[in-house]
Amino acid sequence: MTMDWCNELPRFLDGEMPSEEQVLFREHLAGCEPCALEFRDTLQLELLGQTTVEEGPLRASPEARAQQAPRRRWWKDWRVWLSGSGALAVGLVALLLLPWPRQGDAEEVTWLVPEEGRHLEARLTYGVVDRNHRRYVPDRSESDGAPRVTALPLHALSRLEARKDFHGIATAYLLHGAPWQARAFLQRMPPSADRSCDLAVIALERARDVEPAKADGTQLKQTYLDEALELLEAVLREAPAHPQALWNRALVLREMGLTLLAAEAFEAVAKQGEPGWSEEAWGQARTLRDATQARGREWTETYAATRDLMTDLGARLPLAEARVHPGIVRLAFYDAVRAAPTREDVLRLAPLAEALDREYAGKVLSDYVRRVAARDFTRREPAARRYVQVAREEVPVDAALLEALRRSGEEDIYFGALVFASVARRTVDMEALARLAEAQGDPWLQLVAEREWAASEAREGRWWNAEQRLKSALDTCQGTALVFSCLRLERELTELYLEQHRPAEALPHAWSGWNRAKAAREWRSEQGFLLQLADIARYQHAFASARAYLEESLARMPEDCVQRTHIHRNLAAVEWEGFRPDSARRALDRAMACEQPLGLTGAFVLSDLARSRSEPRDGDHLRRALAELRLAGVSPGREALLLFIEGQFELARSRSAGSVLLWSAIDLAERRPDDVDARKARAYAYGALIAEAARAGNWSDALALQGRELRMELVPERCMLAVSVHHERTVVLARGPGGKLQGQHGDSRTEPLRGADGLVPPHLVAELRGCEHVDVLALPPVHGLTGLLPVDLAWSYRVGRRAAPRAAPAQTPARHLVVTGVTGPASLRLPPLEVLQPPRVPDPWRTELRGSQATPSSVLAAMADASEVEVHAHGMFSSAVSDASLVVLSPDLDGRYALTADRVRKARLSRAPVVLLATCSAARTAPYLHEPFSLPVAFIEAGASVVLASTTDIPDTAGEFFEEVRELIRGKARPSVALRDARARWLKEHPGNSRWLAHVLLFE
Repeated sequence: MTMDWCNELPRFLDGEMPSEEQVLFREHLAGCEPCALEFRDTLQLELLGQTTVEEGPLRASPEARAQQAPRRRWWKDWRVWLSGSGALAVGLVALLLLPWPRQGDAEEVTWLVPEEGRHLEARLTYGVVDRNHRRYVPDRSESDGAPRVTALPLHALSRLEARKDFHGIATAYLLHGAPWQARAFLQRMPPSADRSCDLAVIALERARDVEPAKADGTQLKQTYLDEALELLEAVLREAPAHPQALWNRALVLREMGLTLLAAEAFEAVAKQGEPGWSEEAWGQARTLRDATQARGREWTETYAATRDLMTDLGARLPLAEARVHPGIVRLAFYDAVRAAPTREDVLRLAPLAEALDREYAGKVLSDYVRRVAARDFTRREPAARRYVQVAREEVPVDAALLEALRRSGEEDIYFGALVFASVARRTVDMEALARLAEAQGDPWLQLVAEREWAASEAREGRWWNAEQRLKSALDTCQGTALVFSCLRLERELTELYLEQHRPAEALPHAWSGWNRAKAAREWRSEQGFLLQLADIARYQHAFASARAYLEESLARMPEDCVQRTHIHRNLAAVEWEGFRPDSARRALDRAMACEQPLGLTGAFVLSDLARSRSEPRDGDHLRRALAELRLAGVSPGREALLLFIEGQFELARSRSAGSVLLWSAIDLAERRPDDVDARKARAYAYGALIAEAARAGNWSDALALQGRELRMELVPERCMLAVSVHHERTVVLARGPGGKLQGQHGDSRTEPLRGADGLVPPHLVAELRGCEHVDVLALPPVHGLTGLLPVDLAWSYRVGRRAAPRAAPAQTPARHLVVTGVTGPASLRLPPLEVLQPPRVPDPWRTELRGSQATPSSVLAAMADASEVEVHAHGMFSSAVSDASLVVLSPDLDGRYALTADRVRKARLSRAPVVLLATCSAARTAPYLHEPFSLPVAFIEAGASVVLASTTDIPDTAGEFFEEVRELIRGKARPSVALRDARARWLKEHPGNSRWLAHVLLFE
C-alpha cells in the first residue's frame, strides 16, 4: 500500500516533512507522472513569486527550507484557486514572462555540461551533450559521498518544455542529479534506441547509489544492473555500433566486476575514433585488462609453484607465494606432508609451515610438521606412497584401500584419503572424518570435514541437514583468516540452493563469495562464483546478466577445455530460454567440440533443440550424456528428470516412443513429491504431452492431461478456460455455457511471455461471455498473470493442492483475523500506513493482531484456526529474501520480518479460510516453469479456500475495496462475482484512481 504522495507536496514545500521522508517523497513524486507535472508547475510558480532557484525545494538545505517556510505559505492559500480556473491564468502569465523558444534552441544548451569536465561518467544520447567530449571529473564535493545536486535554469527548461523536448529535459535532470525526474520525462518519449540507452543510465546510477551492506542491498543493486544490461543489449542487437550504448554497457559490466568484458566494450568504442571518447575508452580498456590479467597470472604462477610440491622432493618451497596466496599454498602443503616418505622430507617443509603460520597468525602447521617428523617412517612410508597414488588418481579410493590406511595409524593420511573418497562420491564414515579433524586440532581441517559431511547429506537427499551444517560452519568462519576454506563453504551452500532451485537464497552467498574471492585474489574461486552467478541470473530470467557472467568466465580461461564445455553448454541454455534457438545451437556445438560430457544442462538443451534445430548425431551425444550422468548413481528424482529429457527428445522422432518415456518420468516423479527434480520432471513431462496432444488437435486429451497435472479430480464441464505455454508452444482451451470444447494451438512464440494480454483469442473470450463464472486452469508461466480475461467477466485461477487440508472443527464459531498497524523494520524505511478504519458493518467475529504483535510467527499461529484472514501491511518483492512477493510484518525476536510463500506453504489452515491480502504486489509470482510459486498459491496449499491479492501496488484506500468484496462473499455471493461487481462499482466511482483494480486476482 502506498501514501498519496501528490497530496504530500504542500508539506514538502513548507519544510514540514522529516528528512528521512524527503528521500522517499522525491522518488515517489518523480515516478508519478501527474505528480511530476504538478511539481514542475510549482517550481515555475515559485519563479513568479520571486523565489530564487537556489531556494527551491530540490536544492535548498533543510535549514534554508525551514527559514523559507513562511514565504511558501501562499501555496496552501492558493491551492484551491490553482485547482480551478486560476491554474490556466497562472500558466498564461508564466508563458508571457518566460522567453519564447526560438528555432535552433536545442543546440543552445551547452550549460548542461560544465567546461571543467563532466560529472556523469555515462554517455547520454542527447546530441549537443554527447557531441563535445569533456573529461570525466568525479564529483567529490559532498563529504558524505552523495552526488552534488546543482541548480537548473528554469527559463531554459521552460523553453525545452514549450517545444516538448522531453529528451532535453530528461538529460538536464540526469546531469543535475535527479534521475527519477529524468525517467518521468523519458517515459513520455516514443520508444527508441536512444531512449532505452538513457533509461539504462538511470538504472546504472540507481545501482551505484545502493549500499550492498544494507538489507536486500545486494539484490537491489543486481536488479538495477540486470535492468541496465537488458536495455543496452536490446539497443545493440538493433544497432551494434551505437556508441553511447557500447560505452554504457562497458560501465555496467565494470560495475558488475566483469572487467574483461568491460574492456572489450571500451575497445569497441575506441575503434570508432570519436575525439576524446576514443582516448578515454582506450585508457579504460588497458587499465581493466592489465589489472585482471595480472591477477590471473599471479594466481596461475602460484599454482604452478605448488603443483610439484607433493611429488618432487627437491621442488622449490613457495615461500613468497605463501604471503600472497596462502590458501592454495596451504592446500598443497598438506598433500606434501602426507606424501613425504622420510623424516628429512617432512622437516624440509618446516620453513613453509612457518611462513604459512605467520599468515594465519598461529603455529598449527609448524606443530603438525614436528608431530609428523616424530613418526616411525618404516610404518608411515608405505602409507605415504599410497597417498600419492590416491592424490594422482592412479588407484581407486575403495573400501580396501581406506581400511589399509586406517590400520596404518597415520591419521592425517587416512583423513586426506577420506576426503578424496568423499569428493569421488564414495560412501565415507563422516563421523570418523569429523573425529580425525577434531583430533588434529586444526580449524582448516574441521571446516573441510563439515563441508564434506554436508555434501554427503545433500547427495543422500537430506538437504535440510546439509543446509544447516554449512550455515553453521560459515558462522564459525566469519572473522577468521581461513578465507580459502570459507569460500569453499560459500560455494557449497550456493550450489545446494541452486540444486533446490532457490535462487533468492543462493544470490547473497554467491555475491558475497565473488567479492571476497576478488579481495583475496583467489582466481579459481572467482571462476566458480562467476558460474554460479550465471545460474542464478538464468533462474531469475535475467538472461543478459547470465550471458555476461558466462562470457567473462570464458574470457578469463579460454584455454581450459573442461571450462569451455561447461560455459558453452550453459550459454546454450541461456540462449534457448531467451528464445534464440540458432545461438543455442551454435553454443551447444561449441560445447560438444571438446568431447567433454554435456552434463545435465547440455542434455536439456539438446532435448529441447530436437523440435527445431536437430542434427544427425544428436542422438549419440544425448545417449552418451545420459549414460555419464547415470554412471555415478542418481536419485529417483534425478532419474525422473533424465527420463523426461530422453522422452522429449524421442517425442520429436516418434510420438509413441517418446510418450512411453514421458509417462515413465511422471510415474517415478509422483512417488517423490518433495524432490525438486521430481517436481520438475513431472511438470515438464506433462507440458510436453499437453503440447503434443494439442498439436494433433486432440483437445479433450490435452484438457484431461492439464487437469491431471493440476491434480483435479474433475475438470469443469462448462465455463472453463485452460491455458498453458511451453516455450514456443501455446495451448488455449475453452468451454462456454454449452459445454462445447474449443481450442487453439500455436508453436510460433518468439519471445518469453511477459503478460497475458491477448493470450486468449477473441473468439474464445466471446465463447465465455455467457458464463456466470469462469474457472481458469493455468500452468506456469501463465498462472498468476493479469489480463488473461476482461475485468467484466467473473473468473478465478484454480489451484490444486499438494495435500488435503485438515477438516474444520465441528461447531466452532467463525473467526475473522485482521492484521493491521504493522511496525516493519526501520531499516526498510517504509512510509507508515494509514490506520485501518473500523468496519462499516458490525463484525462480531473480528480479532486483531496489531503493531509489534503482528510478527510472522504470531500471524502464522493465529491463522491456523481463522475462518477469514485479512492482512493490511506493506508488500514487497525482494529476490534476496524470496523468489515471490512477501508481506512485511513486525520483526520476530530473531529479526525475521517477512511472511514468505515458503513459510506460508508449511502452515496448516484448518478452517479453509477466505484470505484477503491488502498489500502491494502480494500476487507477484516467481519466474518458475515447473510450479506456480506465490503467496496466494502458498495459502491455497496451506488450506485456504479463496485468496484475493494484487500483482501491483495498491493505495491505502484499497482496504475499503477489500472490505466490500468480503461483505459480498459473506452475503453468499460467489467470490469471483463479488470481485467483479465490487470492481465495477469502484471503476465507476473512482475513475481517476482505479488502474490498480485490474491487477487484483482471485485464486480458489
